[in-house]
Amino acid sequence: MLKPPVLSTENIKAFERDGFCILKQGFSAQDVDCINDWIEELTSLPEESGKHWVYHEKSLKGDGRTLINRIENIAPYHEGFAELSNILKDPVSQLLGEPCILFKEKINFKMPGGDGFKPHQDSQAGWDAYANFFVNALVSIDDATIENGCIEICGGHHKQGLYKSWEPLSQESLAKMEFIPYPTSPGDIVFFDCFTPHQSAPNFTNTTRRIYFTTYNRASDGDHMAQYYLDKHKNFPPGFKTLFASNKNFLSPSKISISLFDTNFPNPE
Repeated sequence: MLKPPVLSTENIKAFERDGFCILKQGFSAQDVDCINDWIEELTSLPEESGKHWVYHEKSLKGDGRTLINRIENIAPYHEGFAELSNILKDPVSQLLGEPCILFKEKINFKMPGGDGFKPHQDSQAGWDAYANFFVNALVSIDDATIENGCIEICGGHHKQGLYKSWEPLSQESLAKMEFIPYPTSPGDIVFFDCFTPHQSAPNFTNTTRRIYFTTYNRASDGDHMAQYYLDKHKNFPPGFKTLFASNKNFLSPSKISISLFDTNFPNPE
């Protein structure tokens, strides 16, 4: 059984001031080993319709390999990740000052040759259709380094709120931001809110950088996970990249609310 992480007063103050905080060794080595076993178990399972979703990407190394990009919608079908996502509610509720509820979760793999993510705020991708505020918790399973694409965060800009929904951050906005890389070790947890700009670089090393990524909203704002996944699967199912490549008008951001910035795929044109 996993031990719930507990945030310090300093962690909470940093989150309020900067829009993020990092809890070093939030999970013990034993707990990380357990989570790693669950991930290995998950990746060995067949990709069955109606269960967890596996998204793929082409390697940037030019070797023609198809990589696992991420796995989503896990907790409803796996007891271990259901426990993990439930335990992470405790520190997130500390940050919110009230109980929280799971909105979405995934494992980002960033295998060798895996792509990075352009600068963005998570709420830019239509999350405000479900609730007005979210907190993310990222659990490092492997060493996340500058070389293999650790998270890079621009602290303090969360106070600006949402810059603009469904549009990339403008060059004018980016010129005022400084993204700082934050390498993490297995067991470290990064908490940040939905307005905190962040990015990451591609992984051209020979090591995988896996992160378990959960997002929560205030319980008082309602339970939106089922509707979010229903909307996302309707408009952006696993294998979507092939569809998108053949039809650039497949998506209309004015009609749907899905997390495009959670992917490596091109934004709609």
